[in-house]
Amino acid sequence: MAECDWWANRLTSCFQLLRKNLTVKILANAKILARVTAIIAEMRTLPKYSVLCFGDSNTWGFVPGTGDRYDANTRWPGVLQQQLGPEFNVIEEGFNGRTTIWEDPTVPGRNGRQYLIPCLGSHRPLDLVVLSLGINDLKAQFGASAEDIANGAATLIGLIAQSASGVAGGIPKILVISPPRIGKLTQYASQFDGRQEQSARLGVCMRAVARQTSCEFIDAAEFVVTSESDGIHLEPDEHQKLGEAVAQRVRQMLS
Repeated sequence: MAECDWWANRLTSCFQLLRKNLTVKILANAKILARVTAIIAEMRTLPKYSVLCFGDSNTWGFVPGTGDRYDANTRWPGVLQQQLGPEFNVIEEGFNGRTTIWEDPTVPGRNGRQYLIPCLGSHRPLDLVVLSLGINDLKAQFGASAEDIANGAATLIGLIAQSASGVAGGIPKILVISPPRIGKLTQYASQFDGRQEQSARLGVCMRAVARQTSCEFIDAAEFVVTSESDGIHLEPDEHQKLGEAVAQRVRQMLS
């Protein structure tokens, strides 16, 4: 009987030890599983697409009349980010006074052609580049026609195509946005007065360039109007409209 008790106690001890080890392993495996699940969930929320918005003061978020900057949720690239959601990483590269290819002797560093290549290189790989320039090219000092400005955009499109800044060194998709039409001028009258006719023709010319280069195109003038405060920049509601229109096109391009 004593021997039986010994074996019973021994088996009980072994069973308890085994159960303890199994419990530890189960708990450890549960922790591992929970961590893996968390990592997978985190990966699913990471952006799948990178979208670069390369533009001027309206991309930057210039507040008409004051020169301040709209907050991130008000300016149209921010609206674009909100509309697209966490699967997309919208990169804002707006700069006041930026042109397509013209040097402004009064404010250096505004030539988009000079900055585009390093900008693409710093943000690569990119799935899509939104090119939103042209209104500063209309300044009287440049004397550029609507065709000239559209050709400036074509130069930038060529640089993007040659930049190897897309996924796996490829070419990112390109969306060209022609600017809204010049409105009632106030503080910028000396720079843009007499340029209304070229402004009205710019959408047609840039649409033709986009078609020739196999780019997607949006004419901002079909969606927004410039502020009555200065005739060049956008009010918050117009930023919202433009951001929503761009988001719809971007979804189509990257679906």
